[in-house]
Amino acid sequence: MKMERLIGILSILLQREKVTAPELAEQFEVSRRTIQRDIESLCRAGIPIATAQGAGGGIFIMEGYRVDRTVLTAPEMQAILAGLRSLDSVSGTRRYAQLMEKLSAGTDSLMPSGTHMLIDLSSWYKTSLPPKIEFIQEAIEQHHAIRFTYFSPKGESVRTVEPYYLVFHWSTWYVWGWCRMRKDFRMFKLNRMTELTTGEPFDPRSAPLPDLEPEQIFSIKYQVTVLFHPSCRWRLVEEYGADCFTVELDGRLRFTGGLPDADSVLS
Repeated sequence: MKMERLIGILSILLQREKVTAPELAEQFEVSRRTIQRDIESLCRAGIPIATAQGAGGGIFIMEGYRVDRTVLTAPEMQAILAGLRSLDSVSGTRRYAQLMEKLSAGTDSLMPSGTHMLIDLSSWYKTSLPPKIEFIQEAIEQHHAIRFTYFSPKGESVRTVEPYYLVFHWSTWYVWGWCRMRKDFRMFKLNRMTELTTGEPFDPRSAPLPDLEPEQIFSIKYQVTVLFHPSCRWRLVEEYGADCFTVELDGRLRFTGGLPDADSVLS
C-alpha cells in the first residue's frame, strides 16, 4: 500500500544519511518511477528531501530537518513495531511484519526482538475472521459499501453498510459504519456476519468516532443480585473484577450488577 510504503521510506531516510532510488525500489519491490513519485509525495507533505547525482549521491533529508530524528525514541519505535506485529496475528498475513522490517531497516536496536511485549489478537475464529477483516479494510480504503446477513438477538436481517472503521474492543472485532436500513451509524460484530459481499462505491460522510462506552453499546436492561459459591471467585474476578462482589458470613459471594439481555443473565 502506498501509505505504508511512504512511512517506510520516511523511516529509512530518518535513520540513514543517504539512500539510492534503486535500493528503495528493490526493498519495497516497486519500480524506480514509483519511488520517484513517492519522494514527490513526501516533498508535497512538507518533508525537505533532496537528491544528489553522481558517485556517492542519493536521496536524503536536508540537514536542517535532522532534529526530527528524535521524534521517536528506540522504546517508542519498539512499541510501534509490537503493535504492527499484533495486526499480523489477526490478518494471517506478513503485511505488517514486512512493514516492520522496512521501518527498522539499518538499525538493529529497533528490531522487535528487543521488545518485551508480545500481542496476539487472534481468536478462536482464525479461519473465518481474517478474510472478513481484509475484505472490510479494502472496502473502507476504496469507499465501497458492504452487504451481509447479520444475526443478532432481535433476529436475522440483510444489511448494507458504508464502512468507516474496523474496531477491536471487548476482545472482539467490529465494523463501524452508516447502516442504510437504520439510517444511522451502527456497530456490527464481524462474527455475526455471513455472506459478506462488496456493494457500490459511496461518497464518504463526515463519520464520528464510535462511542465505545459499554452503556452505549450494551444498554443495561436487568439489574441482578446473585449469590455464588466461593469456588466461583476466579470467574467473577475474571469477568467483572475483584471488587464486583462482597463476601457473606457463610462464605458465599454476593454479586450485584447490570446486564444487557436475558442471555447474559442466564449465563
